[in-house]
Amino acid sequence: MSRPRTYHGAEPSNYEDDSGAEDLDLQELDPITSVADARGSSWGRRHSPGDRNGFASRIALKNLKGTRRGRRWRNTNFSEATDHDDLEGLLQDEDDAGDGRSNGKSHKDRGEAMHELSTRHESMQPEDNSLARLGSRLRLPLFQSKVQLPNDSQEEDQNDVKASGYKASRDVLVRQVQKKRYPANVVSNAKYSAWSFLPRTLYNEFSFFLNIYFLLVALSQIIPYLRIGYMSTYIAPLAMVLTITIGKEALDDIARRRRDSEANSEPYHALPGEGEEQSKKLKKIHRETSAASNEYLDATITKQSRSLKVGDVLVMKKNERFPADCIILQSVPNDTSVIEVSGEENRANENAINEAISADDMAQKNPPSQNSGETFIRTDQLDGETDWKLRLPSPLTQSMGTADFSRLRISAGAPSRNVNDFAGTIELAPAEPSAYDPHIPKPANEPSQAATSENTKSAPLTIDNTAWANTVLASNTTTYAVVIYTGSQTRSAMSTAPSRSKTGLLEREINNLTKILCLLTLTLSIVLVALEGFEPTNKKKWYVAILIYLILFSTIIPISLRVNLDMGKTVYARFIEKDKGIPDTVVRTSTIPEDLGRIEYLLSDKTGTLTQNEMELRKIHVGTVSYANDAMDEVTSYVRQGFASAPGNDALQPSMLVTPSSTLTTQVPTGTATRTRREIGSRVRDLLLALALCHNVTPTTDEQDGEKVVSYQASSPDEIAIVQYTENVGLRLVHRDRKSITLQSVATGRVVVRVHILNIFPFTSDSKRMGIIVRFSTGDASVGNPSSEEDDVWFFQKGADTVMTSIVAANDWLDEETANMAREGLRTLVVGRKRLVPQNYDAFSTEYRAASLALQDRDAGMAAVVKKYLEHDLELLGVTGVEDKLQADVKPSLELLRNAGIKIWMLTGDKVETARCVAISAKLVSRGQYIHTVAKLRQKSAAQDALDFLRNKTDSCLLIDGESLALMLTHFRGPFISLAVLLPAVVACRCSPTQKAEVANLIRQHTRKRICCIGDGGNDVSMIQAADVGIGIVGKEGRQASLAADFSITQFCYLTKLLVWHGRNSYKRSAKLAQFIIHRGLIISVCQTMYSIAGHFDPKGLFVDWLLVGYATVYTMAPVFSLVLDRDVDEKLANLYPELYKELKTGQSLSYSTFFTWVLVSIYQGTVIQGLSQLLVGAVTGPRLISVSFTVLVLNELIMVAVSVTTWHPIMIFCIVGTGAIYAGSVPFLGRYFDLEYVITWGWVWRVAAVAAISLVPVWGGKLIRRTLKPPSYRKVRGI
Repeated sequence: MSRPRTYHGAEPSNYEDDSGAEDLDLQELDPITSVADARGSSWGRRHSPGDRNGFASRIALKNLKGTRRGRRWRNTNFSEATDHDDLEGLLQDEDDAGDGRSNGKSHKDRGEAMHELSTRHESMQPEDNSLARLGSRLRLPLFQSKVQLPNDSQEEDQNDVKASGYKASRDVLVRQVQKKRYPANVVSNAKYSAWSFLPRTLYNEFSFFLNIYFLLVALSQIIPYLRIGYMSTYIAPLAMVLTITIGKEALDDIARRRRDSEANSEPYHALPGEGEEQSKKLKKIHRETSAASNEYLDATITKQSRSLKVGDVLVMKKNERFPADCIILQSVPNDTSVIEVSGEENRANENAINEAISADDMAQKNPPSQNSGETFIRTDQLDGETDWKLRLPSPLTQSMGTADFSRLRISAGAPSRNVNDFAGTIELAPAEPSAYDPHIPKPANEPSQAATSENTKSAPLTIDNTAWANTVLASNTTTYAVVIYTGSQTRSAMSTAPSRSKTGLLEREINNLTKILCLLTLTLSIVLVALEGFEPTNKKKWYVAILIYLILFSTIIPISLRVNLDMGKTVYARFIEKDKGIPDTVVRTSTIPEDLGRIEYLLSDKTGTLTQNEMELRKIHVGTVSYANDAMDEVTSYVRQGFASAPGNDALQPSMLVTPSSTLTTQVPTGTATRTRREIGSRVRDLLLALALCHNVTPTTDEQDGEKVVSYQASSPDEIAIVQYTENVGLRLVHRDRKSITLQSVATGRVVVRVHILNIFPFTSDSKRMGIIVRFSTGDASVGNPSSEEDDVWFFQKGADTVMTSIVAANDWLDEETANMAREGLRTLVVGRKRLVPQNYDAFSTEYRAASLALQDRDAGMAAVVKKYLEHDLELLGVTGVEDKLQADVKPSLELLRNAGIKIWMLTGDKVETARCVAISAKLVSRGQYIHTVAKLRQKSAAQDALDFLRNKTDSCLLIDGESLALMLTHFRGPFISLAVLLPAVVACRCSPTQKAEVANLIRQHTRKRICCIGDGGNDVSMIQAADVGIGIVGKEGRQASLAADFSITQFCYLTKLLVWHGRNSYKRSAKLAQFIIHRGLIISVCQTMYSIAGHFDPKGLFVDWLLVGYATVYTMAPVFSLVLDRDVDEKLANLYPELYKELKTGQSLSYSTFFTWVLVSIYQGTVIQGLSQLLVGAVTGPRLISVSFTVLVLNELIMVAVSVTTWHPIMIFCIVGTGAIYAGSVPFLGRYFDLEYVITWGWVWRVAAVAAISLVPVWGGKLIRRTLKPPSYRKVRGI
């Protein structure tokens, strides 16, 4: 019987009627159909009220001369309509227009509705395909128009629309060239473009006061009155600094582009589009990938991800990642759901399974070729949820051939970042028309086809028909999907913030110190000019004298500071990447390694970061005893006994099906067969039977290396873990469809349970439980159609303990056992059952069906019926504990980070229950710590109450969902974040990528502390880029997070070494390096000051030209830079005492106190070196004085470096000794500055030794006294 279709016609757009002399009235061709005029047959009159199925009454003759193939949807300026020819009307069944709308409340309901719709559509197709093709070619051209989307879909996400640049909905022509240009499908994590690189990098560099200062000093040398020495001595250092820093930034960005290019070159199979040809290189890749999958896809081509365009049809296989936002057109299963049973003795059971499946297929009249196209995708890389998502193709496209995809047009909304919403329409144009449509008479009493159907079929598209970029196909199917959004317009890209340049905290602190040094320089210059009464001896203006002093004292702010620090960062990055303890670690941003040692807040994703997203059933409890770990062998023995398929062990005897009413078929030996043991065995069997039946899992087979491998697919990983557990202990799921479930004994290989599914009550986040009603089959399992007892109907249900406690019968152990499992971090499920007598089930079925047809309060009515008849006094079978497997060494890593003073937040898109269990199992929440849950807040008063409670409970862990978090951030942003940062741990679940980034920015802005974010999925990219330090883990299904991160690691446990060891060393080394460079510049400026005072305030240079440049480079640079190899403790002590890391948060290694300490040391040493040299030499100027003071200056710096070393490295010794040798060897070439005859005398030697000793001994002695009175922490742990 023909059923109404759910397709509705598209409204055409207006067009100008071409009423030329060559126009022909269609009524002249078919006077019989002129009756249709009374109903308004022209497209122009279709806009009038009540007019639905009109056709154009006049059409230009030139439009009848022929059509162009493959260009049905090209010209959207004209609408096309067609009159169904009479032949097609004779061949096809009656087709009434309908309105297809999905109102299902769950994935299961939607799947059944779409499946039924697809079946109806197939049943209405002509039986003779040749006649159908003939009928499809005897049509006039169709004038098609755009379909208007619902207003709500257009009004939603207006900000996203404006950001994307496309304000209107788009029409996608499948497998054809699009009318509009859309963004290229490329992933880009680069910070700069070719045009923006220099402007942005120069802006970033000159945002530092240090560089601006030296730029002004260099420019001052253009003025003759201010020139001191060679201009190159001022310009060259600045140019070198800018070249090194900009070049380093360029190399980092080139590396990002190279990695992006690898991701954008990933090959995909696609159907060839209009006029597409494949290059030789891609043909080779196509052959290799096809051979690897044991098939050659002749009808497809291979395209790189960057080459995919809107309208391309992808051919996706299992575990492949979608490279763009797509609409699923068709999904074809690659396997059957039956495991082949080997062995002659089991062939009867194999035949029985196959016969049962065939019987089910015949009963449903649903041959395999007419499946509903159900497929599952994993979205953990997009939204962080672990549950698989059910996706369905439109019934309009599921049953059509791939060659007809070019007849499709999709109308979709503007790009949006909302991953949970989509509204669109898909339209199917008529088949290719012939050049002329002859008139075929038909009976007068048969209505015109124009009045009964429309040529253009359309169907709605919802979120259930989509597969967004970065999702992964989980089902073993071949899925055809058309690309609708690419590149920057995909959901994942729009949820990602653009890359930004990051500046380390140490650089900001040094920038502030340089401002203080500049202020000191200006003060010193003014003081020196003031001491002369503002009348300089060189007869220059006083303000000119001040400027000259500023230039002379410019060494106080050493320009080599930036160069040394940048070179040090490169060394630190090299250490990290070459560390064998954290293999495959990549430093993508080499400008912030010191920030790894200053982290105070760690924001972590859950799925794929802390957990493996692999579930495992770890414990079951049946009331009197629990089984876990090694005790599972005992469960296996109970299952083997309880599901023995025949009395005795005779394989020739027929196997009998097991039901809950049957008793144990095989008894244990009499000597040990106690009553208690039999009861426990019966309980275990009943629990395992319930677990094997109460689920929505479907078994699938896949071929790997020539062998068939069984896998399971379901929306929830928990369900798969439970079914895998039942298989491991001896009860295997071999077949599952909408009507039946078949179980097999692993021990015997025989079918032991076969049930007929009567009702399914799917799991929802509100109900927190799942139920199923089945009728057990009895009799001989080898019989193809065993009997079913009408009274053997059972209701099984499993769910969270919070809801199941009131549903199961009274007991005294459920609450205690679920609490014990929860403390272990296991996700508990309570399992119960109830037997239904025929009268009760019939009454339930009648009321339930009536409630499902209600137009108002349907869900509440159906739930009330279920509660009335089913959900009370269930027999409690047991409790299961499922563990979400953690990544390697997550527990000790989190404990070490907490001891290091780092507060850890977990931000995930997963459910509240899942987040709680992982927080407990990962020890993110300490044992016995109270977890305060804030969920589903919709009112400000409730949010205020939650904040008031937390103020009095600051030692608790906060668990908050995305809805409540949004309310807090909207109305209580300040109070919430100020309170949340005080808590020891915070867990936020159901968070969108935007919320994750917002939380990271909020903590960073509120606390002014260093924030580290770590994740592995595309949904973590925004959070990673918003953090001060972003760390990406290379995920199983994608590298989006690792490509966008500053540091890329392969395991979460590597984070501890990255922070506690490399981060700590990087910060302490850079802090010491910066202090020495500042000291090196200060001491020479003090010498210059003493020289100017002694020379009656004449602003002349003391060390000029080569001496000035050589001092900052050849004579001191290598020893000072060798400090990047220094370390105060070894790696073992750093991990053993994470409190050493906690000290770095205060920034004591480079603080104002340490800075001014070094200023005083520099003033003392500079005064001694220059002043004492003048006294001992007996002159205030001249080559003798310079030879003594400059030599002491170099020796002082070398010895200061040696005294400050904590752990010697061979390179340090080489640098210090080698630099001393280089200076000694260069003295003969310094005759322009030194008195060489004086240098070789003992008088020069003892003067140098005396000045150096007085300069160094007090400083060194003071350091020893301070270490003795107040030893640093590293000396305590080392026992020094």
